[in-house]
Amino acid sequence: MKRLLTVVLLTVCAAAPEDLTGKMFSFPQETKTDHVKLITPREEFKAITVCLRSFTDLSRNHGLFSLATPAFANAFLIFKKSASDQIEMNIRNKGISFFGQEYKLNTWQSVCTSWDGANGLVQVWIDGKPSARRYCSDGTITGHALIMLGQEQDSHGGGFDPQQTFVGMTTDVHMWDFVLSPCEIQRFVDDLNFSPGNVINWRALEYQIVGKIILENKQGACSCLIKKKVSNMFGQSCQA
Repeated sequence: MKRLLTVVLLTVCAAAPEDLTGKMFSFPQETKTDHVKLITPREEFKAITVCLRSFTDLSRNHGLFSLATPAFANAFLIFKKSASDQIEMNIRNKGISFFGQEYKLNTWQSVCTSWDGANGLVQVWIDGKPSARRYCSDGTITGHALIMLGQEQDSHGGGFDPQQTFVGMTTDVHMWDFVLSPCEIQRFVDDLNFSPGNVINWRALEYQIVGKIILENKQGACSCLIKKKVSNMFGQSCQA
């Protein structure tokens, strides 16, 4: 009974869709348990686009976004390899690597990826810079979708490896069931008036926190930019 109570206390659910504008999830430690589950009733995907912003100092392998189904542990996985310029995408358990990506440490970065099941083409954008479009896997992703931040699923809802844990901050997570246009992706990167995800929407998010993950106000240069004009009027410096 005592053990069961501990698990309940460490699990926090959003009772209803919540607007997380201006918020971020902080993943402060390397573990084999802590994660955020993003909840969607959708069970069929013929195309996917995912966009998010992340901040980390990790130079080892780590997952940024993990979608698993009973048939595919890596149905849609965004995975940062230890090589500074390499992003790996896994679609329907098939992997492909993208090189030449300027993935920087200790700074907020916008990461977007898309997959078209009709032709199997995958593309990655880091801060709006596109990769080549490459073939990975065509078809459809079906079944109960488990979407997680902070851990990379090697099985449906589990198989976590602490050496692949994400440590850092994540915000503005959106997912669409179609391939987003390059112009719309640039609007996300610039934080303009883009169309929010129709599968996962940061402005109306259903989620579950497991472990020591903190939902807090977003940190970064955004608040500084907003105040910059006012600060300059009084000869003051602007600090984030």
